[in-house]
Amino acid sequence: MSEISLDPPLSANQQPRAAVTRSSFSFTRFRKITEVGLKSIYSHGLRSLLTVLGIVIGVAAVIAMLAVSEGASFEAQQQFRDLGASNILLKSVKPAEVEESSNRGFGPPQAIVYGLTNSDISTIRDTIPGISNVIASRIVKKNVWNLGNSMNTDVVGTSVDYPSSRSYNLRAGRFFSESEVRDHANVVVLSNEVANALFPIDNPLGGSIKIDSDYYNIVGIMESEGYSNLGQNQAGSSNAAPSRIYIPFTSSKSRFGETTTRQTSGGMESETVELHEAIIQVENQEAVIEVGEIIEQIIQRRHKDVDYAIEIPLALLRQAEESALRDSIVAGAIAGISLLVGGIGIMNIMLASVTERTREIGIRRALGAKKKDIITQFLIEAVILSGVGGLIGVVLGVLIPFIISAFWGMTTIVTPVAPILAFSISALIGVIFGIYPSMRAADMDPVEALRHE
Repeated sequence: MSEISLDPPLSANQQPRAAVTRSSFSFTRFRKITEVGLKSIYSHGLRSLLTVLGIVIGVAAVIAMLAVSEGASFEAQQQFRDLGASNILLKSVKPAEVEESSNRGFGPPQAIVYGLTNSDISTIRDTIPGISNVIASRIVKKNVWNLGNSMNTDVVGTSVDYPSSRSYNLRAGRFFSESEVRDHANVVVLSNEVANALFPIDNPLGGSIKIDSDYYNIVGIMESEGYSNLGQNQAGSSNAAPSRIYIPFTSSKSRFGETTTRQTSGGMESETVELHEAIIQVENQEAVIEVGEIIEQIIQRRHKDVDYAIEIPLALLRQAEESALRDSIVAGAIAGISLLVGGIGIMNIMLASVTERTREIGIRRALGAKKKDIITQFLIEAVILSGVGGLIGVVLGVLIPFIISAFWGMTTIVTPVAPILAFSISALIGVIFGIYPSMRAADMDPVEALRHE
């Protein structure tokens, strides 16, 4: 006959209560260890502050350098984007040997003919598939007047599609129309800089300016642009000179002709250039680089001298992106050295702390502290030091780029990745450089530690 147990069954909540008790004990133990670590850090305040300072400088340097690098990269890439990722730019360039000869006054004055021609553009348009539009331009340097105000500027004769091809926007008014191009109309669009210089008080719209002996009605004003110096054009100003004004291509050709005359050290020199610039717009962005290579081959066959230049913004943009990635890696690596130095400082301080607290460690071991308790204590101290330093460094690292932008006008961009990455590395450094000191403390013989004076 089997025995019947008279013991009452366990209540349903007895097992979970035991688990809760063990969990509570573990949490209490961890909290006590953390309190001991914090007291140790607080008792050596100056030393802890100097240790944290290394991490602060390292984290702030990483974030600030990446922000400056990202800002510079953004500006460079934006310049190429403004030129149009689907555009190919052709420019007339005076041959090097002709430029050198005219500058030094060698040989008798002569008429110089160079650069892009209307025939070049027609050939490109008719023989290469996938080209959606071609915007040709002529650029002539002229003095422009409004009453007593004058300035020397680039007068750009172009078509109605020019602003959209270069991502330029109008601040006021409009660009000239197709009918005004057909009629050789005397209309002009001013850049914001020219408008401010010639009309410091009055509203330019509806007014007029004088170029040579002709008056041109002002129909629009361009917004200020972030102009770049992506090469020099034949007129002697940058690719997107802030003092440019725009008139219809037909007006430029009929008023100024294709030949300009200027005084040189050897006398008078005349230059004949049919087109100064041409923007080739390609339908498929993926084919831009290939079309650019075909255009270069066509121009090479048609020109005896290298009197042209080809710029492919998409190719330049990709190069800028690759360069930006390299710069970010280099900047991060350089700034990361500061973090490494800060980590070494943490290890040094923790090792010194282990030596100073040998007797304390021995007493704790004698009272029942386990090795893992000692390891946890010193790891907590290291992580607290690096974590606090990381947080302060993140705050400074985010503030520094704003200060740089405010006082020096530089573009800085703090990406979300930079603070997260820098703080994560600082916390990881606390763990890595805290492991060895904590292991060394835990491996002490309690008897020998108690004998230590």
